[in-house]
Amino acid sequence: MTKNELFENIKRKKSFLCVGLDTDINKIPQHLLEEEDPIFAFNKAIIDATADLCIAYKPNLAFYESLGVKGWIAFEKTVRYIKENYPDQFIIADAKRGDIGNTSSMYAQSFFTDLDIDSVTVAPYMGEDSVTPFLEYKGKWVILLALTSNKGSHDFQLTEDVNGERLFEKVLRKSQEWAGDEQMMYVVGATQGQAFEDIRKIVPNHFLLVPGVGAQGGSLSDVCKYGMNSTCGLIVNSSRAIIYADKTDKFAEAARTEAQKVQAEMAEELKAIL
Repeated sequence: MTKNELFENIKRKKSFLCVGLDTDINKIPQHLLEEEDPIFAFNKAIIDATADLCIAYKPNLAFYESLGVKGWIAFEKTVRYIKENYPDQFIIADAKRGDIGNTSSMYAQSFFTDLDIDSVTVAPYMGEDSVTPFLEYKGKWVILLALTSNKGSHDFQLTEDVNGERLFEKVLRKSQEWAGDEQMMYVVGATQGQAFEDIRKIVPNHFLLVPGVGAQGGSLSDVCKYGMNSTCGLIVNSSRAIIYADKTDKFAEAARTEAQKVQAEMAEELKAIL
């Protein structure tokens, strides 16, 4: 999916919502445990209930890998279901990979060749040769961790060098030598607020994947105020607030209701650029 196709989808749906499929076997409605594949059954219901309201889905690999082979099968079935039934959806493998070159090459192959997923999150700590193997695939995206939403982000990402440059700023500047805004996005947590203004000075045209709205307390209005650009430039993720809105047999309807609330807010924010 190209950057322009992504923006066209945002305009058509009046949404830049990504639904995070952080599917925890211990949190899904109990009646689903009777299913042959409870994780996939839950995901399928959530996807069917929200697909017209969002432009992306983000399965978090930890929730699938923790279940071993059964979890990986559920992940593959989920990806296949989205691709076959909702081909306009942008799929993000939230895997946070990044290792020495030959290892990254294998990670890239598993996501981009074997599964044909649109994008994968990548940790930049090991530098260029850990990231560039993911950039060898035409039409696929690297979503590089820049400034995350967790409390520990302050431990390293905000540290300054002798010239006053913060580590996340160095990541943004250096990584632009590896790829442009047609192949690279950045993770920036919604809880970082006004830092989006500084980020946009460095990467004005890139898309940003923004977790932290909803359960983590990030403000959508602040994200849009400081982070939106002329092509929206935002994919805002919400996971728990949507998928765990209800634990009864009405869980999918409740998820849709929550997604509708977010989409309505996003439609208002998009009026500034559409």
